[in-house]
Amino acid sequence: MAGHRPQLTQAARPATFEVTAVDEHGARRDVPVAGEHPLTIYVDKREILTLMTLGAAPEALTIGYLRNQRLVGSLDEILAVQVDWETNSVAVTTRSGLADLEAKTAKRTKTSGCGQGTVFGDLMQDIDGVRLPAGATLAQATLYELLDAVRLHETIYKQAGAVHGCALATNTPGGSQILMFVEDVGRHNAVDAIAGQMWLDRQAGADKIFYTTGRLTSEMVIKAAQMGIPFLVSRSGLTQMGYEIAQKVGMTMIGRATNRHYLLFTGAERFRT
Repeated sequence: MAGHRPQLTQAARPATFEVTAVDEHGARRDVPVAGEHPLTIYVDKREILTLMTLGAAPEALTIGYLRNQRLVGSLDEILAVQVDWETNSVAVTTRSGLADLEAKTAKRTKTSGCGQGTVFGDLMQDIDGVRLPAGATLAQATLYELLDAVRLHETIYKQAGAVHGCALATNTPGGSQILMFVEDVGRHNAVDAIAGQMWLDRQAGADKIFYTTGRLTSEMVIKAAQMGIPFLVSRSGLTQMGYEIAQKVGMTMIGRATNRHYLLFTGAERFRT
């Protein structure tokens, strides 16, 4: 259904709140801290789970969560996403219900994700069917431009700490530009919010780079692959399973990336120095 867009609230919460602390000199100071709110997702009046979130993009987070958990197959299936912070809930209305919801939610795998920690179904489900664009390449100069842009980007982390950030960026011969930058109390929330916004904006992943401040776990790699993004970059490290899945799907995965330093772990055939 080309051009379909669900009915959405615009219910972003403030990113930071002022609290009083005492510093090492005994002086009282008002300092910003990151927000954290429970958000219970209901789909067609059925409770799915509760996320802890900054609340900066709750509608996109909800859509991206349903996308990345493979509970919905396309944006066309979603009619409305209604966030109500008085009840700390979000009500999702679908066009015809979620197929095989019982089977999909019966099996839960605990993950290393902060702020989320559970993935429904088989972690490796459908990964064999993922096909990333074979001809996509990433130039070292474009990587450096992205790292510079991230370093200069104004973030909640710089104000208050306690959050992870994810960015969706272009990968063009002219360089890299940040299209979206999302922060949340958990890195998986941030990637889900970007996945949801990509659906809302009808953005494809083939010509994009995904950047995260968090470690590259199996679930992060799977989510980036499901979004069709061939390049995954982090300032942090990675796990063995993340490494193995990136190899399996043919993703270019770069870790420990800061300033002009990086480690190219997988997908060297796509990278151009």
